[in-house]
Amino acid sequence: MDNLKILTRFFKAIEDDFRIGTTHIAIFAALLQFRASKDYINPVLAYSIEIQSIAKVMSPKTYHRCMRDLDNYGYLVYVPTKNKNKRSSIYFHLE
Repeated sequence: MDNLKILTRFFKAIEDDFRIGTTHIAIFAALLQFRASKDYINPVLAYSIEIQSIAKVMSPKTYHRCMRDLDNYGYLVYVPTKNKNKRSSIYFHLE
């Protein structure tokens, strides 16, 4: 599934979801941009700083909170790593 379909489905899903804010949207869009730069792989393997830079999110705490939220709310699957030398995995629901 291409990024436009994923983004369209995301916006449709969040229409009535009061839990989602602008930072969640910025991070989700940044993840899609990052995914496009990596030939549309799934899962996306990324360091938080790579996504924060694209999304213009300066605080690592805010980034991690939003990523956990997006995972908990079912918009993606986030598998963080505690190892600073290893990228976290982010899975998009492609069906």
